[in-house]
Amino acid sequence: MITFRDPAEVPSGFGPSVVVIGKFDGVHTGHRAGIDRARVEAASEGARVVAVTFDRNPLSVLRPEVCPEDLVSVDQKLALLAETGVDATLVLRFERALADLAPDEFVRRVLVEAIGAVTVLVGEDFRFGRGGEGDPEMLAALGREYGFRVEVIDDIRAHDAGRRVSSTWIRELLADGDVETAARLLGRPPAVRGEVVHGLKRGRELGFPTANLSIDSEGFVPGDGIYAGWLVDQGAMAGADAAPRPHATTRYPAAISVGTNPTFDDVERRQVEAYVLDETDLDLYGHRVEVHFIGRIRGMVAFEGIEALIAQITDDVARVRETLQ
Repeated sequence: MITFRDPAEVPSGFGPSVVVIGKFDGVHTGHRAGIDRARVEAASEGARVVAVTFDRNPLSVLRPEVCPEDLVSVDQKLALLAETGVDATLVLRFERALADLAPDEFVRRVLVEAIGAVTVLVGEDFRFGRGGEGDPEMLAALGREYGFRVEVIDDIRAHDAGRRVSSTWIRELLADGDVETAARLLGRPPAVRGEVVHGLKRGRELGFPTANLSIDSEGFVPGDGIYAGWLVDQGAMAGADAAPRPHATTRYPAAISVGTNPTFDDVERRQVEAYVLDETDLDLYGHRVEVHFIGRIRGMVAFEGIEALIAQITDDVARVRETLQ
């Protein structure tokens, strides 16, 4: 997949393109259904499939007080979009200058002149241009003027819940620790990614050494608790004080803790730490890892004494094994 960070980066004559526009936060099953439809259209028209998205949630500029936390970082989003089979992604820098473009100017600069759109797919709630003036109906009218057609993508809805698949729903599920339902909506396990850093080393003292992710990890961290999952080692980060990629892309079964460690009550910020099953001397410091959440084992509670905590961790690990079988 080719990634463009500005319309000016797109080479002349790049089109024709079938374009899907959206925030693509999480690249969930609803997004993928729209992209699949675009791929069919592109095959029939001999065109490329181009996703047009943004480097941040537009609400962070337009209404920051109500802007939700992202499900994935931009880099994670690009990796997920690449997996869908799109040919290119144009990441627009969403700042006031872009927000203030007239609808016609946005269409001309981005869709027509830059990527040569022949078909544009959007959701029914798509808005564009200054003050959100543009909607699918206006986009269709501009398409007739500039020579492309517009299709509105129908919502994907859950039959049992009667609710459309959305990033908002997925956030709610993750906040509640329901990673299994979130995975069904995402089409994959929810995950966070970050560098393994030094912590208080309390897990090692208890016999269960953990890989602690940095507090600036990418991805939406689910609600506090203990989870079964996988730790995927992506190797040493550039410039990190670690051996060069000795375990790159290796996947390990893991018991994952999310929270502030209430038994000791000395961790100020929520943290994600993963105990790789049966590994006591695995050195992942300075490595970038991705932690995948498969199932929730229990909530986070405080224990009275070390012995009770160790007994509970031992039981947690046994339940993690069962979950991952």
